[in-house]
Formats: sequence, C-alpha cells, structure tokens
Amino acid sequence: MYKKLTLLFLLFTNCALAQTGDDWALKENNDGVKIFTRNVENSKIKAIKVECELDATLSQLVAVLMDVKNSEEWLYHTASNYIVKQVSPSELYYYSLVEMPWPVSNRDFIAHLKVSQDAVTRVVTIDAPCVADMVPVKSKVVRIDNSKGKWVLSPAGKSRVKVVYTLHADPGGSIPAWITNLFVTQGPSQSFKKLKVHLQKQIYKNVKLDYIVN
Repeated sequence: MYKKLTLLFLLFTNCALAQTGDDWALKENNDGVKIFTRNVENSKIKAIKVECELDATLSQLVAVLMDVKNSEEWLYHTASNYIVKQVSPSELYYYSLVEMPWPVSNRDFIAHLKVSQDAVTRVVTIDAPCVADMVPVKSKVVRIDNSKGKWVLSPAGKSRVKVVYTLHADPGGSIPAWITNLFVTQGPSQSFKKLKVHLQKQIYKNVKLDYIVN
C-alpha cells in the first residue's frame, strides 16, 4: 500500500510556494533534474524544489504550462483539467481532478495561474496558488485548498530555459504526513520526465506569445 501511496505527490505537481533559504536537501538528481526538499514552519509536510534546464524558448515553455487541456498528457496521474475562468492570455483559473489509489479518496483543486516577466532580465514568473471555492465541492473528493507554488523561468542560452519550481501543498484528509514525505519526489520526477518530451510536440515548435519576450 505504501508503494501505491507514492501517487500522493501527484497532486502537488499541478498547483505551484516559493521557499527561500539555504536549507534545501537534495533528494534526487536524475537526467538533469534535481529535486530538493525542506521543512516548513508550522507544517508537517515538506516543501519541494525542482531545478533543471529544458530545451525550449520562454514562449514555448509558458505555452505548455498555460495549455490546461493538454497538460493531462504530462502531469502525473491527472484525471481531468479544465479552465474555470480565463482572465487574460496570461492569467487563468483551472480545475484539476487527481486520481488516487484505493482506499485513498481522489483529490481536486482550483489553481490560479498568473504569468509575469521582468522587462530587464526577461525572467518569467508563474505564480500558482490554489483557491478553494470557485467550483462546488464534490462528494467523496477531497478539496485541496492549502497549496502555493511558483515557476521561475530564466533564459539560459539560445532555446534553453533554466527552471526552478517550488511548491508546498497539504493534501488534506487523513493521510499521515510521514507517508506523504516519504514519496515526495515521485510526482515531480515523473512529470518533468514527461514534460521534456511534451515540449517537443509540433504544436509548440514555433509558438510566440505576445506577452513574453524570448
């Protein structure tokens, strides 16, 4: 059962809490993707940080991250996603349903994605906290409403982007925190592996976003 509960961290990869400090502990370094964890004050759940470089332009990567419909193809065990509200091309709210292994109840959340770019450094930040009440709570599905995260995308050469993804999320319900922490790297590891492949799809090859300077 504990092996199946590695899926607990799948819900962390959709909602994105930026953490600061020097006490990150490296837990995994595989195929250029480094995953760190750290303790968070007043929480039993560890925060995670993922660092890597991806072959893409800033526009390509932002386009993928904002493409809610097709994100099911690379986000770990996501059952369904849909846009709740499109505020602008660079800001939206979306709903996500995450499948969990029996006997754990499925989870869902509403994420608020907002993209900004520094005019001088061209560094792109995507804030993605979760909100609780834009979609009615479903029977037998646990609502995630305590999750904050952030994507920071920095130019790293021609068609190359450095990614720093940070997140702290409470899966809710009665799952022991120590079980969640045991498998905290599984979801990000699988998602980033699929993200690398997904980025190379033809629909993103020549994409240029009006609100992003490459």
